[in-house]
Amino acid sequence: MCQLATHATARRALIGGLLACAVALGQTASESPHPDWRKIGSTSIDLMLAAPATGPVDQVWFAQDGHTLYARTHSGKIFETVDFENWTSSAAQPPRDDATSSAERLPVQNAILRASTADSRRVYALADHVYASEDGGRNWTNLTAYKDQSVIGEGQHDLAASPLDPSELVVGNQHGVWRSVDGGMSWTGLNRFLPNLTIRRILATPANGRGVEVEIEGVGAAELPPGNNRAFAWQPVADARVDKDAETRRDYSAQLGAEITAFAAAGDVVYAGAADGRIWVSLDRGRTWNLSPSGATGAVQDIFADAQAPRVALAAVGGSGAHVLRTTNTGGFWDDLTANLGDVAAHGVTADRVTGSVYVATDRGVYWAHEELEAPGQPSTWTPLSANLPAAHASAVALDPTGSQLYIALEGHGIYAAAAPHRGSALRVVNAADFSTRAAAPGSLVSVLGGPVRSAHSGGLEFPVLASSESATQLQVPFEANGPSVSLALDGVAGPVSIGLAVRPASPAIFVDHDGAPMLLDADTGLMLDASNTARSGARIQILATGLGRVSPEWRTGLAAPLENPPSVVAKVQAFLDRAPVEVTRATLAPGYVGLYLIELQLPALVNAGPAELYLTADGQESNRVRVYVEP
Repeated sequence: MCQLATHATARRALIGGLLACAVALGQTASESPHPDWRKIGSTSIDLMLAAPATGPVDQVWFAQDGHTLYARTHSGKIFETVDFENWTSSAAQPPRDDATSSAERLPVQNAILRASTADSRRVYALADHVYASEDGGRNWTNLTAYKDQSVIGEGQHDLAASPLDPSELVVGNQHGVWRSVDGGMSWTGLNRFLPNLTIRRILATPANGRGVEVEIEGVGAAELPPGNNRAFAWQPVADARVDKDAETRRDYSAQLGAEITAFAAAGDVVYAGAADGRIWVSLDRGRTWNLSPSGATGAVQDIFADAQAPRVALAAVGGSGAHVLRTTNTGGFWDDLTANLGDVAAHGVTADRVTGSVYVATDRGVYWAHEELEAPGQPSTWTPLSANLPAAHASAVALDPTGSQLYIALEGHGIYAAAAPHRGSALRVVNAADFSTRAAAPGSLVSVLGGPVRSAHSGGLEFPVLASSESATQLQVPFEANGPSVSLALDGVAGPVSIGLAVRPASPAIFVDHDGAPMLLDADTGLMLDASNTARSGARIQILATGLGRVSPEWRTGLAAPLENPPSVVAKVQAFLDRAPVEVTRATLAPGYVGLYLIELQLPALVNAGPAELYLTADGQESNRVRVYVEP
C-alpha cells in the first residue's frame, strides 16, 4: 500500500491546506483597499556575527533608571526596549553628550572615546572594534575581536554602559545593536525585532526553488529561503545583478553626462532616468540615446518597462512635482499620473499592462490605480493599500511573474506580500501547483484566477470544478484531453468566457506554496520537509505534484484516487537532485485526492549536506525546480 495512507491524517490536513492555498491565492482586494498582507522574513540578516544583524544604529543610551534602552537608527527614528528583545517607537530625545573623554593614548587611529560613569579610570574606544582600558588609556583590551574580525561587525558608532551594572554594555554600530552583560567578554544581538532593515529593491519573487530575493543597503543581495517563517533572518547570496546594475548606471551616466539613478530595458529599448528628472530612451540597447520630454524635476527612482510592449513604460519620481509618469509611445511624451497622490515622493513602480493595473511605492505607503496603458488617457484615482501595515516609507514594489502576488518593501520593516488586488479584473488560467502558465496535462489541476466559475467545457469534455471562491476556481483537466491546445469555455458570473489552454501529454509541476516552499514529505513520518526539518541521506521522500498525465489502469476524471493500489503514471518519471539522477520508487495518483500525483524517491546513502535543487521530468518534460535541505 502507498505510504501516503499510513499517515493519512497528517497528510490529509497538509494536502487540504495545499488545495485551499491554490484557490485562496486567487482572492483579491478588488472590492477592498485592505489586502490580507503577510510578513516575509524578519528585519534581520545573518552576517555570521554573534547574532543576526540589521541596519546602522547611530546612538544608544539607557534611561536614568537603567530599565529602558533606546536606539536611534541611521534614518533618525528612535526605538526603545524594556525586555532587550522587542522594540517600540519612542518619542524620547537623545541625551546631550557634554562629557569629555580623554585617554593617555588611542588603541587605533581616529578611535572615538566613551567614558565610564562607574569608574573614572575606565574608558572605552570605538573603531572597527570595541576597546576597553582600565588605566586611563595606557593599556587596551579588544572586546570584540575573533581571528582579526569583529564578532559584532565593523563600524562602531556609540556605546552605553548601564547605570545599574557597569559590566552591562550596549553598542550601536553599522549592523545594529549589540549587548554584553559581562563587560565585553561575550556579545549578543538585539536586532531580531528592531525595524531597521533598509531594503532598496526587490530582485526576485519566489520561483524555481528560490525564495524572495532583495537588495539590502550596505549588504547587497539577500534571500529568504522558501519555507522559512517570518522570524527567520535573511541570508546573503551572490547575485551578479547588483554589481552589474551599478556598473550599467555608471556607464550610462558617463554616456549621458548625468547621474543616472534608474534604468529599465525591454528588448532593444532602454529607458534611463537621472537625478534631475530627465529621461533618455535608446532604441538600440544603449548605443545611441534621445532625450525624452518627461517634465519631471525630482530624481527618477525607478522605471518599469513592459517586456511584451516596450513602448509602454512608467517612472517613479522623487522630489517635488510629478511623481508617476507614463509613456505609451517609447518616450515620445510622458503623461503625469500623480493625480490624488499629492506631493509625495515615489520610489518604485510596477504594472500589469493587460489589466491596466499600476502599483507605486511612496513615502506614504503603496497605492494602486487602473490606468490606460495602451494609449494616452486621463489619470485615475489612486487607492491606498497599506493602511493596515506599519506606517513607513515604501521603497519598492513588485509583482510575481504571473501577476498573482504583490510584494512591497517598507522602510525598516522588510517585505510584505498579498494577493494582487487587480486579480479580479480579468480571468486567467494558471497551473495549480506553481501558479505558472506552463501547459496543462491530462488529469492535471489548473486554477482560474479572477472570479468564480460555475462550469468549464472544451468541446464535449467537461472540466470538473473541484473548488471555487469569489475570485478563483480550481479545475481538473480531463484525462481524455488532447493538445496541443484546447479552447476552454468558462461559465463565469459575468457570462461565458473563452480562454486558450495549452495541453501536453505530460507537463509536471511540483506543488509550492505562495512563498515558494515545496510540498515535500518525509515518507516515514509524513511531516513536511524544510530548512528546520531536513531530509537525510538514504531516506525516502515524497513529492506532491500535478501534470504527470495519463495513468494505468485508466481512471475517471473528477474521481478521487483509491487508497489501495492507486493507478500508476504511464509517462517515464525521473527525478534529479543537483542534476544527478535519483531513484524513483513510485509514481501514482495521490490516494484519496483528485488531480494530485505522488512521487516517491529514494535518496542515496551519501549526499552533500545543505540545500539542493530538486526537479522532475515526465517523458522528458521538466517540472519547476525546488529546494530540498539534506543532511548526511
